[in-house]
Amino acid sequence: MPAVGQLPVRHDWSRTEVRALFDLPFPELLHRAASVHRDNFDPAEVQVSTLLSVKTGGCPEDCAYCPQAQRYHTGVEAQKLMSTEAVLERARAAKAAGASRFCMGAAWRSPKDRDIPKVAEMIAGVKALGLETCATLGMLSGEQAKSLKDAGLDYYNHNLDTAPDFYNEIIHTREFQDRLDTLGHVRDAGMKTCCGGIVGMGESREQRAGLLQTLANLPAHPDSVPINRLVKVAGTPLADDESLAELDPFEFVRTIAVARLLMPRSMVRLSAGREQMSDELQALCFLAGANSIFYGEKLLTTGNPDTDRDLALFERLGLRPMQVVETADTPGGTVHADIIETDTCATGTDAARPTCAA
Repeated sequence: MPAVGQLPVRHDWSRTEVRALFDLPFPELLHRAASVHRDNFDPAEVQVSTLLSVKTGGCPEDCAYCPQAQRYHTGVEAQKLMSTEAVLERARAAKAAGASRFCMGAAWRSPKDRDIPKVAEMIAGVKALGLETCATLGMLSGEQAKSLKDAGLDYYNHNLDTAPDFYNEIIHTREFQDRLDTLGHVRDAGMKTCCGGIVGMGESREQRAGLLQTLANLPAHPDSVPINRLVKVAGTPLADDESLAELDPFEFVRTIAVARLLMPRSMVRLSAGREQMSDELQALCFLAGANSIFYGEKLLTTGNPDTDRDLALFERLGLRPMQVVETADTPGGTVHADIIETDTCATGTDAARPTCAA
């Protein structure tokens, strides 16, 4: 294996190689991951994003973990698509609280063509505020992806969820290839991708290795890789499965570390499940190469640590948020987001860069 910190960017990882990384002694794995992280990022910086559900509930899919599936009785009521002004009001509040990326999620299997102009209006409005834009709307056609790109969408989130050989244990209403096809449409449209998965759904370590292998072997590494830890929501099949044990915390850290080694230049995000994580577990994840979080009290329909807790943790660990500064392009005044280093924890402000949905 190459020297620590010098792993090449690859798209041809074998399952055996990925499994071998998972099987390393814990101190050695964290040392390698931290070294690769340091080679590609400032290890004291963490990207911060805000996520808003712009259309909640009523999804026709059967994802076994999801409280927004209409077939499950989870207490999540189906709601219509929010108005553009309501979304912009939340985006302004997020920016005032320090977020620099605003992610919009809609509980659709795929948007209808008539929905695209409404979402495009939201994207353009958020972009005009000087925020980076991200959306997760389900499967997209090539034309839909192009329309969202033209509206100013920077990132599109579409998770693989789990390994190809475990996928049918979790979802039956959408094929694994459908997810790959949407990612292809997003890349072809010129948008950045946000793609990860969920761990702790009963998969084996071998299958966790399979998820990360598939992500790392995509034609381009996802710009952001959200690693979600299963949140059991009452009424979903996975919550009702009494035999499903909680994923060991050290195994979760291993997953973060292997993701960093396989995708050295991607943002690796602690996503869903962070509310249930101790400060110590989060600190280990940051050490293992995580450098992105969602900021705010909610991720779509599940809880998230409040901002005061995050700011306090950042201060204790000596971390600082990544921040963006707006610059105007010519011609047309298009806003760009450029990363700058700023220590803003003490003032209660935050910021971010590349990432997206849970």
